[in-house]
Amino acid sequence: MKLAVADKYDSIIQQSDLVSRDLSWLKFNERVLDQSKKEHRNVFEKLKFLAITASNLDEFFMIRVGSLYNYLDYDKERIDYSGLREEPFKSKLMDESQSFHADQHQQFTQVVMPELHSQGVTLCNVSKLTEKEQEKVHDYFVKVVYPMLTPMVYDGYRTFPILMNKLLVFGVVTNSPGDRKDMRKMSFVQIPANIPRFFEIEREDSLLLVPIEEVIRENIVSLFRNVEIEGITLFRIIRNGDFTLEESEDMDANFLEEVKRKLMERKSGRVVRIEIEEGYSKWMMNSLLERWNLKMDSVFLVKRDSLLDFTGLWQIVGNKRFRERLPHTPAPVKPLSYPEEGVAEIFDVLKEKDILLHHPYNNIDSILDLVEKAAEDPDVMAIKMTIYRLAKESRITKALLKAAENGKHVSVLFEVKARFDEENNIREAKKLQKAGCFVIYGISHLKTHTKLLLIVKRDGGEITRFVHLGSGNYNEDTARLYTDIGLMTTNEVIANDVSEFFNVITGHSMPTQYKNLITAPRDMRNQLVEYIEQEAENARNGLPSGIFIKVNSLEDSEIIYALYRASQSGVTIKLIVRGICCLRPGRVGLSENIEVLSIVGDFLEHSRIYYFHNNGQTRTYAGSADMMVRSFDKRLEALFKVESPLLEKQLMNILNYNLRDNTNAYVMQEDGTYIAKKPVGDEPEFNVHREFFDLDADQVLQVELVD
Repeated sequence: MKLAVADKYDSIIQQSDLVSRDLSWLKFNERVLDQSKKEHRNVFEKLKFLAITASNLDEFFMIRVGSLYNYLDYDKERIDYSGLREEPFKSKLMDESQSFHADQHQQFTQVVMPELHSQGVTLCNVSKLTEKEQEKVHDYFVKVVYPMLTPMVYDGYRTFPILMNKLLVFGVVTNSPGDRKDMRKMSFVQIPANIPRFFEIEREDSLLLVPIEEVIRENIVSLFRNVEIEGITLFRIIRNGDFTLEESEDMDANFLEEVKRKLMERKSGRVVRIEIEEGYSKWMMNSLLERWNLKMDSVFLVKRDSLLDFTGLWQIVGNKRFRERLPHTPAPVKPLSYPEEGVAEIFDVLKEKDILLHHPYNNIDSILDLVEKAAEDPDVMAIKMTIYRLAKESRITKALLKAAENGKHVSVLFEVKARFDEENNIREAKKLQKAGCFVIYGISHLKTHTKLLLIVKRDGGEITRFVHLGSGNYNEDTARLYTDIGLMTTNEVIANDVSEFFNVITGHSMPTQYKNLITAPRDMRNQLVEYIEQEAENARNGLPSGIFIKVNSLEDSEIIYALYRASQSGVTIKLIVRGICCLRPGRVGLSENIEVLSIVGDFLEHSRIYYFHNNGQTRTYAGSADMMVRSFDKRLEALFKVESPLLEKQLMNILNYNLRDNTNAYVMQEDGTYIAKKPVGDEPEFNVHREFFDLDADQVLQVELVD
C-alpha cells in the first residue's frame, strides 16, 4: 500500500472501538512465531513453532481470506470491525500478511538454519553432495519419485489442469525447437503429498536434508525430452476452503453426500494465495494472475536460500534421532479432587464426590477408563456422547463398539462439520452405525461443539447417571498438548440438565430452562450479558464486583460492549484470551478497567472459564464456548456451573495462575498489539505450563480473585 493510503487506513482502524477479527488473528500468529525466537528454546522447538505458524497461516487464508473473497467475488457488502470496506480491508490484510511472511522467512534463514547446521543438520542442494551421494539421490528419483510425477501441459488443445491445494508445484515453460516464442507452453508438475519432504543422507557426524523439490529440479529434464525449457518455477497455492453447509432438516444420507461434495469443492475452490520462489517466469505469473483473478499483493515471494512451505519442517521435528532433543514434559499428576486415581473404582468414587480434571496436567485416561469400563459393565444400560474430534486410533470408538456388542444402548452425535475432521468423523460414525449404535450426523444448521458424556447404570434398585462435561475433545492425542477442563459427576441436577440437553440433540424437545447449564444458541449470550450487567450494577452500588474470564477468542460485539459498560461502572475485568480479541483494553473513557492477557507457550490454551464475583455469591462456569458470534448463534454449546468449593477454587486458581504468568504471557495494548510480559526486578519466573504439575490443595483453597 502507498504510505498516505496506509496511514489513512490505520487512522480509521484506530478510531474503531473494536479490533478487527482477522488482524487480531495475525497478531496471535505473531505470538506463536515469537515462540520460535525465544532464546531458551532449542532449534527443534523453534522448527516446531515455525511449522505451526505455517499451518496456521494456510488455514487462515483458506477460511478467513476465503470468506473475504466470497464477498469480493459476489460483490456483497462487508464492513469489518476495523471500519474498512472489502477492498481496503483486503489491502490492509495482505500488507500485514506479507510482513508476517517476511518475518517467518527471516527467522528461518537468519536464525534457525545456522542453528540447525551447528547441530549437524544441513539443508542442501544436490550440487553440494559428493558424487556417490548424488548417485544415491538420482537412484531415488528414478525408482521412487519419477513414476509418481505427471507433467500436465496447458495449451490450446488441453484445459487448464486443477492444481491441488497446498501442494508444491513446478511450473515449467517450454518451447519446441524452431517454434516462435509466442508458441511457448506451460506445464505443471505437482509433487505428491505422500513423498517425504526431504531426502535424508546420513554422514558419520551429520545429517544432510535435500528438499524433494531440489531432487526433482535436478532431474526434471527427464519429463520434458526434446523440448527447450525456458523456465522452471516452484510455487504453491492456497484455495478458498470456506463454505456454509445448507443442510436439510431430515439429516438423511443426502446430508452426508452434501458434506462429501463440499469436501471435493475445497480441492477446486478459488485461489486466494500464491507462494512462489524468486526468479519466477513473469509470463507464467501473469497468466496465473489473470486466470485466478488475483493481484500481486496475493503473491508471496520466497528467496532461494529459504524454503517453500514450512509445514514440511515436521519431518525434521519428528525424526527419531532428534526425539530426545525436544523438551521433556513432566508426567501427569493426580487430580486434586481424585488423589486415589487408579486405585479406587471410578464408579464408586463418583457416587461420593465430583472430580475436576485439568489436562494435560491430569491424564485423560480417567475419562477413557470410565467409557471403557462402562462398555464392559453388565449394569450399564446406556451411553450417550457428543463427539467433535477424535484421535485417529481412538479408544473412545473402540469402547463404544464394544458397548454396542454387549447389547447396551449407545447414542452418539458425530459432528461431521468439524472443520478438516469431516472425513475422519464420517468414517468413525459409520463404524458405529454398522455396529448398531444410534448415530446422529450433526444438527441441521448448527454445529454441535459441546462436549458431553452420559452413562446410565443400574445401582441396586436405583439408577445412577454418570456425567462428564468438558471444554475439550475426547481425543487422547490432543489431550497431551491442549489445556482443557473436564467435570466428572453424578450430581442429579447436572445429570437432569444433561439428559434434557441430549433430548434436544437427539429428539424434538425444548426445555423451559436448565438449572446448571447455560446453553447456546438459545440462552448463552443473554445470560452472560445479564451476569456482566449484574457486576456493573453491584459496582455502581458500591458492592464488591469482578469479572475474570479465560477463553480462546473474544469477538461478539454485544458481549464486548457489555464489558465496556461494566468497565465504565468501575468493575475490575481481567480477560485471558489466547487468540482473537476484538475488545480494546485500556481506552480512556471506554475500557480503562479492562486488562487482556494472552498465554502462548508449550501447550495450546483451550480451556474456557467464566467467573463473576456477584457480591460474594460467586458464579463460576467452564465449558466449550468462546465469546464469538458463531458460538452463541451457530453452535450447540454448553457452559456448566461448578459449585463444589474445592472444584470452584481450582477453576479460580487456574485464572489466578494465568494472570501471574510472566513467561508465556503477552499483554494486549489499546492499539491491538501485544507486549511480552517479563519478570519485574527480582521477581522469579512463573511458567503456568510448569506450575500446574506442582499444585498443592491447601494453596488452591486459599485463592481469591477479588480483594
